[in-house]
Amino acid sequence: MRPLAPVIAASLLVMTACGGDAEGDPDALGTPSESPQPNTRTATVSPEPSAEVRRPEVVRTVASGLETPWGVTFLPDGTALVGERDTTRVLAVSGGGNGEADVREVGEVGIASPQGEAGLLGLAVSPSYDEDGLVYAYVTTSDDNRVVRMTYDGRRLGEPEPVLTGIPNGFIHDGGRLLFDPDGNLFVSTGESGEEQLAQDADSLGGKILHITPSGKPAPDNPVDGSPVWTMGHRNVQGLAFDDDGRLWASEFGASSWDELNLIERSRNYGWPLVEGKGDLQEYRNPFVTWSTSEASPSGLAFLDGSLWMAALRGERLWEIPVTQEGTKDPQSWFVGEYGRIRTIQVAPNGNLWITTSNRDGRGEPASDDDRILEVAVPD
Repeated sequence: MRPLAPVIAASLLVMTACGGDAEGDPDALGTPSESPQPNTRTATVSPEPSAEVRRPEVVRTVASGLETPWGVTFLPDGTALVGERDTTRVLAVSGGGNGEADVREVGEVGIASPQGEAGLLGLAVSPSYDEDGLVYAYVTTSDDNRVVRMTYDGRRLGEPEPVLTGIPNGFIHDGGRLLFDPDGNLFVSTGESGEEQLAQDADSLGGKILHITPSGKPAPDNPVDGSPVWTMGHRNVQGLAFDDDGRLWASEFGASSWDELNLIERSRNYGWPLVEGKGDLQEYRNPFVTWSTSEASPSGLAFLDGSLWMAALRGERLWEIPVTQEGTKDPQSWFVGEYGRIRTIQVAPNGNLWITTSNRDGRGEPASDDDRILEVAVPD
């Protein structure tokens, strides 16, 4: 646990949301868990796996010469839309067989205002794309972070229409991942934009996981009527994924000590900035796995074949975290240092993984002039 000044800690320890008492109202945000806290695993540098362990393999370079590809989403026909954070371009990526795919620009999101970690971030195709032709994006503007939607006719993107505005923006900690749930509603991860106190402010959209309808209204099953907030107490969530039991998981950047993998449960409080990593406090949920920040700095997250697969930026590796009914098993790292910083991970229509590199850091001279998308096959 990373304690803050006593005045701040005292003001945040017992939290109310929209008039609800966190201990007396079972629907209030920050309701303490009645279930036992998970036994947190602390991941360490993985030893060389045994011959029996399945080994993922990079089978091709899908595309190269990209600039910080951040959002990846697939259309029903298998074409991928890829957003570049800093150029704000959206690219259509298709075909290629065993070689590089065809890449063409289909539009720019001109309202984006890139800086640092901000810009054009997550993308998600509408579950009813065949009927509405909509693509959703998480965008940093000069005023805020926001969720927008655009039509896509297979050739060009339309103009962005605001869906949810007013999410705090900043040079750092902008969150940005989008994920539709089975009911057709949208989960949105946000960061606290470097203002730690926002994570525990129930009236702020910063440092939260939000849950909204496709039109931007609070989802009907949210903890507090009229609020889009699903969970709070997050520092910077950049990965969201459902497992095959329908449980929602999130990867989250820590500060100086511990990065986290969390099981996301309605109305819960995940502790930031009062807790970094495992805190064992009733008020805040423990993560299921923690990493030192040098081994992870986690971004994208996907679920495939019984495991969560997590991209690591500073750690420059792909983490595999087997998932069970009870939680998780020991993580295994892959491709350590082979491809540089890994940002985003997505399951492709053919059942393989697509991962993007993020070797342009956005804060000066690029570490590399060639970000790329790699396809990874995972043996059964």
